[in-house]
Amino acid sequence: MTAHFSVYNGMPASDLGEHGWECPWSGPNGGQCVETKRLADGRVALRQSTDPAGPALIYTVDEIKAFVVGVKKGLADHLTVA
Repeated sequence: MTAHFSVYNGMPASDLGEHGWECPWSGPNGGQCVETKRLADGRVALRQSTDPAGPALIYTVDEIKAFVVGVKKGLADHLTVA
């Protein structure tokens, strides 16, 4: 019998397990980065590496693709200006 496991936005990232989180790049501040994990249903979870038990944000692949396209077009540049 398989238990039903609900994955939802804002759930503790630690509930998704420690295996499978990736961060192939790291910012200049010594390991502060966003880690990603592909979920069994195809969605993508994101968590802050400095708070691995904190909330996970859950996105569809299409949402991630739209964000990446926007970043490549410079639409998030305002987020990195002090």
